[in-house]
Amino acid sequence: MTGSRVTLRRKLLRWLLIPLSLLFLVDAAGSWFIAARISDRVYDGELMEIARELALHVKRSGTKLTWDLESDAERTLLLDEYDKVYYSVRSPVGQVIAGDAALDGPGAARQTSPDFYDGELHGERVRVALLRAGNGAGTSIPQATVQVAETLVKRRALTQEIFIDVILPQLLLILIAGVLVAAGVARGLSPLGRLRQAVAARSHLDLSPVAAPADVPGEVHPLLQEINGLMARLDEVLTFQNRFIADAAHQLRTPVAGLKAHIEVALREDDPEQTRQALAHLYTAVERMSRLVSQLLSLARNEPSGVKKLELAPLDLSRLVFDTTMEWVPEAYKKNIDLGFEGAEPHVTVKGDALRLTELVNNLLDNAIRYTRRGGKVTVRVLPNPRPRVSISDDGPSIPVEERQRVFERFHRLLGSHTDGSGLGLAIVREIAALHQAEITLDDDSDGVGNTFTVAFPETHLA
Repeated sequence: MTGSRVTLRRKLLRWLLIPLSLLFLVDAAGSWFIAARISDRVYDGELMEIARELALHVKRSGTKLTWDLESDAERTLLLDEYDKVYYSVRSPVGQVIAGDAALDGPGAARQTSPDFYDGELHGERVRVALLRAGNGAGTSIPQATVQVAETLVKRRALTQEIFIDVILPQLLLILIAGVLVAAGVARGLSPLGRLRQAVAARSHLDLSPVAAPADVPGEVHPLLQEINGLMARLDEVLTFQNRFIADAAHQLRTPVAGLKAHIEVALREDDPEQTRQALAHLYTAVERMSRLVSQLLSLARNEPSGVKKLELAPLDLSRLVFDTTMEWVPEAYKKNIDLGFEGAEPHVTVKGDALRLTELVNNLLDNAIRYTRRGGKVTVRVLPNPRPRVSISDDGPSIPVEERQRVFERFHRLLGSHTDGSGLGLAIVREIAALHQAEITLDDDSDGVGNTFTVAFPETHLA
């Protein structure tokens, strides 16, 4: 279905925009992570300052630790516009000296100071700063552990603000890049659209080469060259077929006119004997026309451009040619022609189509017997070396050298020949030979009288 096919434009946009979108998503994730780190770094410092301030109010009273921060000062120190701030001060044995006893977690067991970690307090996510009072806190109470926890409201707000400030320009850049990519793809493919319109506007009779616009991409030129090559071959085939149809119509016009004349004569005759003679002429004309139609069909069937796949199988060429030659003995006997066969031992084997090779030999024998003088000689040979080949010699009129290539053309007949041939037999032979990648040649007969037609098969056809 045409509607479901993916266009080149869609493929290009997909390959360009999808990676660009994925890159934006990765960048957005990285920007969020960086924004969160920046937010933590900013507020972790404030949280640690509160922890240090609280540590200053831890005092020793004999062997015990005491807490001397007044409630008003505590409220002032922990006051925050957005977040809730909690703290706890613990002795080395974990006893709560001051603050919220619920503030406990992995930070209480850590050995390094200062330190930060994330936790949960009263059902809310918090950020906790841990400080051991003796580690550079300016106090003589090293055993005290101070923890300050803060909810994440302003941290999240700062993270979102940084993220939006960073990601919005990038998103705008991605959108501009997407628009430019789409416009670039459309502009880059516009020559293909003009080329398509130029092809669509052509008549079905116009098989001339398609001219490419000057700005067509170089990658399209090989495809265009192949299309022009295909059109050239198609033009050649159509021209050939049109010429063949015209020649066939011309060849059939004469026998049809003869049939009409013989029928008119037979209809006017009252004498039974004259009517019988007219019908005899009519039969001969019909037989000739039947042979012409049969040859036309054979020529069309063996046209290389019309044979999609030819199945070649090993076959005994000597036996095939011998059997076919024997079928022509009665016809040779009518003209008192000496029809002989010379076969090779062992038999010659090739790969071929038996029906078509039989037709090839039939046409060569028909041509030889038709043109050989009465009382003459026709010899059929099957030879294995240097290549498998079939050779048929006759005693007919020697074909001039300048005509030896033209005799294989369709409807070509030698000047001065008065046989009832159609000029298609040798053309059929040439087409069948081409289907078998064989070569056909015409030379003088070895005895200096007549002609010798030789069909040589390639060595690759040997079984």
